[in-house]
Amino acid sequence: MAFINQLETAFQTHENIQNSLAMAKYMKNHFAFYGIKTTDRRLLLQEIWNTHKEEIKNNIQNTATELYTRKQRELHYCAIEIVIKESKGNYKKSDIRFIEKLITTNSWWDSVDTISKYILGQYLLEFPDAVENTIEKFSNSDNLWLNRSAILFQLGYKEKTDFDLLKAICQQHENSTEFFIQKAIGWSLREYAKTNPDQVILFVENSKLKPLSKKEAVKNL
Repeated sequence: MAFINQLETAFQTHENIQNSLAMAKYMKNHFAFYGIKTTDRRLLLQEIWNTHKEEIKNNIQNTATELYTRKQRELHYCAIEIVIKESKGNYKKSDIRFIEKLITTNSWWDSVDTISKYILGQYLLEFPDAVENTIEKFSNSDNLWLNRSAILFQLGYKEKTDFDLLKAICQQHENSTEFFIQKAIGWSLREYAKTNPDQVILFVENSKLKPLSKKEAVKNL
C-alpha cells in the first residue's frame, strides 16, 4: 500500500536511536521502536494520512492488519489510531472478530488499554445487544488481555456505565494474582467513581478485591 510505504519511509527518516532504546526499555523490550515521540509521530501520520484518505477509508482493517505485521511499535499505534477515527459510527456487527484479533496481537498494556476504551468500548456502544455475549466471552477467556479489555471497556462511559456488569466482572477476577488485572479493576472503579463515588466506595468496602485493586479504586476519593 502506498500509504504504508510512505509512512515507513517517513518514520525511518525520523528514527532516533537513543529514544528508541529508552522506549523499548520502558516497554520491557517487548517491541522495537523508531524512537519517534508521540507528538511528532502523530504529525507525521496525519500529514501522510491526508494524502491517502480514500485508500485508508476503503481499507481500514487491511491497513491496520498490515501495520500490525511490522515490528516497530509506532506503526501499531498508527494502526490503532486509524481504526479509532475511521471506524467510529461505522462499525459492523461482524467487526468484533477483528477487534478481538487486534487485542490479542502484539498485546501489551499500551495497545490493549487504548483498544479497550476507544475501539471495543465504541463498538459496544453502537451494538449494545452484543455486550453480554462479547464481555462474557472475553472475561472467561484464558487470554489475560481479553480479560483486561472486558474490565476496561466502559472507561469513559460515565452515566452510561452498567455498574452491575462492572461489579460482576471485578468479582469474577477478584482472586487474580495478575498485576494487570488487579490494576485494571482498580482503574475501572476509579473512573466510575468520578460519576458515582458513593456506590464505588460501598462496593469496595464490601468486596474481597485484592489490596492493589482497592487502593487504585479509591485513591482519588
